[in-house]
Amino acid sequence: MSQPDKKPGSENPIPAPQNGSAAVIPLPRPATAQPAKSDWPSTRAPHDGFTTLDRGYRAVLARMTDGTSPTSIMMAIQDWAIHLARSPGKQLELAQLAMQDAVRLTVFASDAIMQRAPEPVYEPSEDDHRFTSADWNTFPFSVAKQNFLATENWWDCATRNIRGMSDRRGDRVRFLTHNALDVVSPSNIPCLNPDIIRRTFAEAGKNLQRGYRNAAEDFRRVLNHQPPPGVENFRPGIEVAATPGKVVYRNRLMELIQYTPQTDEVCAEPVLIVPAWIMKYYILDLSQRNSLIRYLVSKGHTVFMISWHNPTREDRDLGIDEYRRLGVMAALDAVNAICGKEAKVHAAGYCLGGTLLSIAAAAMARDRDERLSSLTLIAAQTDFAQAGELMLFVDESQLAMLEDMMWSQGFLDTRQMSGAFSALRSNDLVWSRLIRNYILGERDKLNDLMAWNADQTRMPYRMHSEYLRGLFLENRLSAGRFAVDGRPVVLSDISVPIFAIGTVKDHIAPWQSVYKINLPTDTEVTFLLTTGGNNAGIVSEPGRPGRSYQVATRGANDRYIDPDTWVATAPRKDGSWWPEWEAWLCAKAEGRKIAPPPMGAPAKGYPALMDAPGAFVHEH
Repeated sequence: MSQPDKKPGSENPIPAPQNGSAAVIPLPRPATAQPAKSDWPSTRAPHDGFTTLDRGYRAVLARMTDGTSPTSIMMAIQDWAIHLARSPGKQLELAQLAMQDAVRLTVFASDAIMQRAPEPVYEPSEDDHRFTSADWNTFPFSVAKQNFLATENWWDCATRNIRGMSDRRGDRVRFLTHNALDVVSPSNIPCLNPDIIRRTFAEAGKNLQRGYRNAAEDFRRVLNHQPPPGVENFRPGIEVAATPGKVVYRNRLMELIQYTPQTDEVCAEPVLIVPAWIMKYYILDLSQRNSLIRYLVSKGHTVFMISWHNPTREDRDLGIDEYRRLGVMAALDAVNAICGKEAKVHAAGYCLGGTLLSIAAAAMARDRDERLSSLTLIAAQTDFAQAGELMLFVDESQLAMLEDMMWSQGFLDTRQMSGAFSALRSNDLVWSRLIRNYILGERDKLNDLMAWNADQTRMPYRMHSEYLRGLFLENRLSAGRFAVDGRPVVLSDISVPIFAIGTVKDHIAPWQSVYKINLPTDTEVTFLLTTGGNNAGIVSEPGRPGRSYQVATRGANDRYIDPDTWVATAPRKDGSWWPEWEAWLCAKAEGRKIAPPPMGAPAKGYPALMDAPGAFVHEH
């Protein structure tokens, strides 16, 4: 039997690093590190010599491919090729399209040579910014552009609507072909890119000289495991993550930050925010101008924030239930001790933190734990049937490869995660960046959000395996098959009002997937859809131009509205979504105001250990 954790607040305070530098942090440990009872052992392969050899081989292969399964890719391509081979109608369609394009492109090239300003054969999509320069509409660059767009269109047609082929593999082949074509895009070939040619002639090649220096500097930084240039200007606790507060609790997995009140009175119900553990928490506390935490505190809310520990090899057996118990539930205990047991809590979860929070809320509802006043899910999914482009990387073969790699090293490394996210948007995050930095000789000027994005964290072996297998692959939570303490939890047990936020351009948690919280729940759900993406759409402070959102509430007894109908009928408002959510929080507390609670509760075992942002945020 496992022994109880140490008394909250009994750990020795950790001195804050000076000048925002990283510190080697001695982590407090519970008396034992036995995992909670779950089906985790059943997902492990037997530890005989033959299996160990297999797993070791796959782990080495995974490191060479950044965790990508060659088998999964080959099976998708094989599936596509076999089904296309037995589809003569589809082959005729593709042959006809190729001939039509050949004729149209020949006519276009002839007119372009004669400078007749021909009508383009194809137009790039709205989010394709590679061909925005006016020079791309002049010969010969216009011909290269049209040939490339025609090729993209042909391959898109070749990988769609092939009867008998699974949709998942069709999407994967389409993704692979688009990524392969991105490599040979004329925008990436210096002699075919008019912007590169014009810049090189104008600067007599000095742009190439600067690009060489940029490439050499970046290569040196990669070898020395250093962050990108400019990150040093955004130090946690100084330029970012600088909202005043205290760390009032610490265990082996997280620190709990209580922020200093900025008003004479505060709302009666405190706010607890559970961030994603895939990155540092301070995306919600960036610079002073765009910190959601600072905004809430300035509006009279008592705010608590979890700051996750960056796991190492020693944390390999930390699972989702440890994140729930040592994270969400331990934080709730601390908030109740500080603010009083009678104070209900507004709990908000961002991205993976929202998924974890929904599991915890369902378990609390099942066990008649009524400490929550409301539940806010910020770009967080509870149903993973349509979990976006990340599902392209999730199948049994891919998971086996990732699990063996994590089994070998104890965690999923930051570089291995960032590679998958970059592949989803290779045009913007890979090729365009290479052209700007190494050919045009420009340096991307980092802002606070980009610096935060470079401050990545690792993922424990067990937790990430459980997350990918139990939620992404098997979708247990929405099906009522996700177990907490040996018993399943169901989202329909949640009775507190829910505020769910999606973003229009989210590639990680598509808003239609976030919207699915309406299906398994019977409580009041307010859904808000804001412009922007997974990160920039959330960091949307009041006053930022070009922002708007739609919002509507479904009552507990109202009928379900499908996402297409919702987006066509929900009223649109200009500006940031922050005031809308803050007003909703106040309404749920019925506008009651009280004196600010004390900073920590030393008599109850929750002393103020150190100033915010704490120590865990500096772990690398």
